[in-house]
Amino acid sequence: MATELILVLDAQSPRTVAPALRQLQGTVRWVKVGLEMFTACGPDCVREIADLGFDVFLDLKLHDIPNTVAKAVESVAPLPIKMLTLHTCGGREMMQWAVKAQQQHAPNLLLLGVTVLTSMDAPGLAETGVSAAPADQVVRLGRLAIDSGLRGLVCSPLELAPLRAALPADVALVTPGIRPRGADAGDQSRIMTPAEAARAGASHIVVGRPIFKAPDPVAAARAILTELAGN
Repeated sequence: MATELILVLDAQSPRTVAPALRQLQGTVRWVKVGLEMFTACGPDCVREIADLGFDVFLDLKLHDIPNTVAKAVESVAPLPIKMLTLHTCGGREMMQWAVKAQQQHAPNLLLLGVTVLTSMDAPGLAETGVSAAPADQVVRLGRLAIDSGLRGLVCSPLELAPLRAALPADVALVTPGIRPRGADAGDQSRIMTPAEAARAGASHIVVGRPIFKAPDPVAAARAILTELAGN
């Protein structure tokens, strides 16, 4: 299966990026809405973006007690979203409750478990009390997530290979920390190029600034798609 491109909207309002989004209609299928935009605009931003014809990945990284996370999944279920994230470190019961809510209220919604944030390296992880290497912690949390009923994960591209080796082949692996060759790494610590991530087994790659900050966003997106197709 071909690796798909997800465009990150690093903005507080869809109106801020609306001109670029209109240009990218027909080139990019997926758009990721994160905490910044959702907390600023709420559910309306999701509807506005979906109305432009994009599939929406809502990246809220839910993490709370099981009942609260399940109710949050139920609350967003009526929205036109195709993916939703939660933190795997919330534990087995939390993830199981989330899966049950998803199955009851949004059967076509893909829940994605966030393992170790791509901004964290080994020293940063150790400061939180986790002595395992990032790759080992990702695999541990990934196995727990799939065993709890999730069908996809968010992970650094550097953990794609060990996850593909440890998990069923049909698990979706959504990969931020992607930078085209020569692009600024920004706040990402564990990165790969689009082609490298595709070869390692990413089902989706997540890219924002290298497209939006390019002089021609459409050309930048098409270059990434061409790289994915020819990996």
